[in-house]
Amino acid sequence: MQAIPVVLLLVYLFGAWKFWRGFRNTNFMQNRLGLTVFWPILLVSRSYRTNFRKALKG
Repeated sequence: MQAIPVVLLLVYLFGAWKFWRGFRNTNFMQNRLGLTVFWPILLVSRSYRTNFRKALKG
């Protein structure tokens, strides 16, 4: 049970890092930090999901 928070933190950090590195491949022009920090919440938006996938591929 103690491993679950650690795994969730690692997934969060990995997603944030990948989005940060691939940000230039998205349609977003500003607020890189905010979009990176709140990426799990913003995945609700179809537009954000599309750009998130672009960032992960880049």
